[in-house]
Amino acid sequence: MTRVELLGKADCHLCDDARAVVTRVCADLGVEWTERDLSAAPDELARWWDKIPVTLVDGRVHNFWRVDEGRLRAALTDGKATR
Repeated sequence: MTRVELLGKADCHLCDDARAVVTRVCADLGVEWTERDLSAAPDELARWWDKIPVTLVDGRVHNFWRVDEGRLRAALTDGKATR
């Protein structure tokens, strides 16, 4: 089961930063994650454009704009996934 999903778009420096944190945390914890480029989904891009990148944990919004490594680790180990 994919626990973490990163919603972003190409040429986004915040997305690059978020991807690095998600990659590191998920690798350390053995958690699967996926990334979805919203550029290919105009409806979703319109919904999320002002919050990209958006991190979902277990299908619920965890963060937007920046990913806090400690908070993501806690969400994946303690079940405190949402804001």
